[in-house]
Amino acid sequence: MEEHIIIYKNDSNGKYYKVPNALMKLNLSSGEIAVYNYLLFCEDRKTFKCHPSIKTIGKAIGMSKNTVVKYIRMLEEKCFIYTDNTLVTLASGEKRNGNLMYTIRPIEDAIKYFHDSQMSRLDSHFKHGR
Repeated sequence: MEEHIIIYKNDSNGKYYKVPNALMKLNLSSGEIAVYNYLLFCEDRKTFKCHPSIKTIGKAIGMSKNTVVKYIRMLEEKCFIYTDNTLVTLASGEKRNGNLMYTIRPIEDAIKYFHDSQMSRLDSHFKHGR
């Protein structure tokens, strides 16, 4: 699949982030695209990581927390992101769950997952005579 990059301006200081064109060819819902774009916007370009809260993501893109969680799980399943739990230590020394840490995976992982899924559906279609 030919890869192109679209560049969007994200603020008046001239900072940019890249969105792979392939994103539009992988049958994502508008919600998945919105969440993924927000994670790209927040991502550290050197580590490919970010850690916005579910609430922050939802507020930024106009979704409820439950809907954001649904789309995060879908993006994880489709090989767009990894998520890791984090811990926060309070002033009292107590440890609590922190925000998820998101790692943006290479777009090639998502493309491979998409093609493998398509082939699996095709195999299943022919095996069951449908």
